[in-house]
Amino acid sequence: MGWLFSKKSKEEKESLNRGLSKTKTSLFDKISRAVMGKSRIDSSSLDDIEEALISSDIGVDTTVKIINRLEDRVEKDKYMNSSELYSILRDEIEDMLDVDSDSKDGGKDSSKSEANGIFDFSKKPYVMMVVGVNGVGKTTTIGKLALRLKQEGKKVVLGAADTFRAAAVEQLEIWSERAGVPIVKQQMGSDPASVAYDTLKSAVAQDADVVLIDTAGRLHNKVNLMNELTKIRNVMRKVIPDAPHEVLLVLDGSTGQNAFLQAKEFTKATDVTALAVTKLDGTAKGGVVIGIVDQFRIPVKFIGVGEKIEDLQIFDKKEFVESLFEGDKS
Repeated sequence: MGWLFSKKSKEEKESLNRGLSKTKTSLFDKISRAVMGKSRIDSSSLDDIEEALISSDIGVDTTVKIINRLEDRVEKDKYMNSSELYSILRDEIEDMLDVDSDSKDGGKDSSKSEANGIFDFSKKPYVMMVVGVNGVGKTTTIGKLALRLKQEGKKVVLGAADTFRAAAVEQLEIWSERAGVPIVKQQMGSDPASVAYDTLKSAVAQDADVVLIDTAGRLHNKVNLMNELTKIRNVMRKVIPDAPHEVLLVLDGSTGQNAFLQAKEFTKATDVTALAVTKLDGTAKGGVVIGIVDQFRIPVKFIGVGEKIEDLQIFDKKEFVESLFEGDKS
């Protein structure tokens, strides 16, 4: 059935396991050291476990939530063994990644969760505006998405609205050629909103299924960023009244706590509806995915676990947690 609808292939699962291996080793080595030689985990062990979680880039606030859950269990049963510890950690992390359940509990609006969790093809064209600072893999993510969608038989149009950086337009052009999809661009320094407008006009004329729009990655000034992204949205709506249907924030997982700060700035500047976390391969800071989802309650839709096209994967929280805990002591 293809990338969007099928379960992960064996190769993709292996790629995910490889990509998360450093995070997994770091996290469980630290927890193992915290409980080493202890047949029972009591309140005195929790400080060490807390330190292990924080140093794995899960974040202080999210770690406190996890520790509170463990404390409740210790208070109730007086102690737990290491197997129970890992089981609770696993359940807690999976719960934290379950943003969809927020809507059931009266939390975040579930209308942002599309039919298949990725794209709502009943909206034609489906418009995704992609935001994020320079260097996080934003343009590469757009290119890989375009190629995967084209392979699924979808008609894709790219919009080069990052007009402040010549390299961004050139990079997107290379991806458009590689994927065999059209690109709409203007000269360097053009108004990004104008590029977005032209892109949507072109996409409608071509009866495209999906539009992917690259935007400038500058955290130069919160007010300027907010104004720029708001202007792009408003101009898009002159062509397609409910565009964009998704605002995808791309974050570099290898930057750890910096990714938190970027998420904070961009969620203030615009209505971010989904995340893509790149560069999880080769870093021990993959725990940042857990903390960001927990703190911002925005779903991760894509993760990057390598350089290859197939290493841009649709995020599956169960498979992510399984990969982290595979071979643990539970």
